[in-house]
Amino acid sequence: MRNSKYIIVLLISICFYLGGQSQEQVIYKQVDSVKLFMEVYRPGISNIATKHPAMVFFFGGGWIGGSVKQFEPHARFFSQRGMVCFLVDYRVEGRQQTTPFESLKDAKSAIRYIREHSDVFNVDTSLIVAAGGSAGGHLAAATALTDDFNENSDNMSVSCNPNVLVLYNPVIDNGPGGYGFERIGDAYKSFSPLHNIRKGAPPTILFLGTKDNLIPVETAKYYQTVMNKVGSRCEFRLYEGEGHGFFNYKNFDCYKKTLLESDEFLQSLGYLKKEPTIKIE
Repeated sequence: MRNSKYIIVLLISICFYLGGQSQEQVIYKQVDSVKLFMEVYRPGISNIATKHPAMVFFFGGGWIGGSVKQFEPHARFFSQRGMVCFLVDYRVEGRQQTTPFESLKDAKSAIRYIREHSDVFNVDTSLIVAAGGSAGGHLAAATALTDDFNENSDNMSVSCNPNVLVLYNPVIDNGPGGYGFERIGDAYKSFSPLHNIRKGAPPTILFLGTKDNLIPVETAKYYQTVMNKVGSRCEFRLYEGEGHGFFNYKNFDCYKKTLLESDEFLQSLGYLKKEPTIKIE
C-alpha cells in the first residue's frame, strides 16, 4: 500500500511537469458495494512543491439525481486559473435509493478525503472552497455549517468544513415551508444551512434569479442578513428575470457572468490572482 501511494505521487508529478490540463478519477469512499468517485482537474503547469487552493463542486438534482458533469465547465476554468478542482459524486435517491442525509454524509466525506490526501493533490488545506448548485449548494453550505450527519467510517479528526462557499441558487432553507421539508422533517434543525449559521461561518457568495420557482428571493436575503449578524461576509448576486438553474453552461451568458463574479470574489479573498486571464468557452 505504501509503495502504491508513492507510485501515485510519481504519476502526478509527471503530469505536473508535462504541463497541460490534468484530469483523473479517484475513489474517495465505498459504502458496501457502492464506490463513490471524484473527478480531479489540476492546474496545467505547476511546481510539484506548490500547494494550490481547491474548489469542490457538488451537482444539483434535489438529492434524487444529477451528474458531476454539471460543473465540468467550471472545473476546467478554475483549474486553468490555478486551483485543483474536484467534481464529487454522491449517493442520491434515484441511483442508490438513499435519503438527503446520505448525500450530506458523502459530501462531508469528500472534503475530509481531500484534506487527508492533500499531499497527493498538492492542495493547501486552509484554502478549500465548496461550491454547488441547488441541492448541491445545500451540500456545500451544510459541510460548513452543520455538525451532524457524518459517516461512521470517517476520520473525525479531519475537518469537513470548507473555508469559503460559492453557492448557485442553493437550497438553504429546509425548515417548514422550505425546500425538502417533507423528506427532512424535524431533522431540519440540524440539516438546514439557514438554521445553523453561526459565528465563524465562511465567506460566501450566493447567486439567485428573481424568478426562481424553488428558492424565494426573501429567503436568500434573510440568509445574508443572518450571516452579517454573525460577522461573516456574504455577498448576494441577484439576476433579474432568471429562473432556477440559470447559471448552468447551457445558459452561456449567465454562466459567464456568474463564473467571472465567482472569480472576482475568490480574488478578493486572495485565493486567485488576476492573471492568468482565461478565455471562457
